[in-house]
Amino acid sequence: MRLTLLLLLCFLAFAFRDDKPAYRIYTPGLKTTSYAKLLRQATEADVVLFGELHNNPICHWLEFQLTKDLQAAKKGNLVLGAEMFETDNQLALSDYVQGKTTSKELATQARLWPNFDTDYKPITDFAREQHIPFVATNIPRRYARLVSRQGLSALDTVSADAKRQMAPLPISVDLTLPGYKAMMEMMGGTDGKSSNSPHGAQPDMTANFARAQAVKDATMAHFILENLKPGQTLLHFNGDYHSKNFDGIVWYLRQQQPALKILTLSSVELADIEKPGTDNRNLADFVLAIPADMTKTY
Repeated sequence: MRLTLLLLLCFLAFAFRDDKPAYRIYTPGLKTTSYAKLLRQATEADVVLFGELHNNPICHWLEFQLTKDLQAAKKGNLVLGAEMFETDNQLALSDYVQGKTTSKELATQARLWPNFDTDYKPITDFAREQHIPFVATNIPRRYARLVSRQGLSALDTVSADAKRQMAPLPISVDLTLPGYKAMMEMMGGTDGKSSNSPHGAQPDMTANFARAQAVKDATMAHFILENLKPGQTLLHFNGDYHSKNFDGIVWYLRQQQPALKILTLSSVELADIEKPGTDNRNLADFVLAIPADMTKTY
């Protein structure tokens, strides 16, 4: 009886000895690191690109924590930016952050993402409370859609006002960059000429889809730089695809300012966050590992 009780206690001690962490942070080489180190390096960076998973609550919670901590550390030299706000909604966003309008008015004046209230409103409200500039960086979706359907040359046909809402034309796109190349391969083509796609893509459709993503990256980079002043840190929220592997937005930033201090964070969902696979190496300066069974915001 005593032996049975001892074995039971040992089993319980083993089964319940560990907490269940909601995330782990790793270096590019997949060594464990800390949020404190992430914050220290973010404070010293010119631009911080937080690559999120749009429906993951841990990403949004950590974005909020990083925003608050950077505001405290930078003492007024923090600027926010986000893919989730398109450039033609800048006035509506600024009016709200500056306390000129209500949340109801923001909802009617800007094209907010469906998960804005749960995932982005806390950060936007904090910017309002702390008087933090918030930059809408993404190209209006109708122009990205235009590129996806007709190619880059279609942007030459838009109005002068529309052109002010995107990166200066002509926008250079290198389809050999890993992110765009992988996107085209996933869609069934490698150079925009193949139509062997399981989704029935037509010739050049895959390349135009990648070009549309590149136009977003170029525009986000352009408005990040346009709104960044010396001594400031601009914390930018974007889908992980737009900055992982030091690609996308990072590439466009480097084309214009090679010496810019850029810090990237890439979010991944793993079956076991204590055992990241080698495919997660070198995704970013910091890799945020989140349990794959984490609840979703949508």
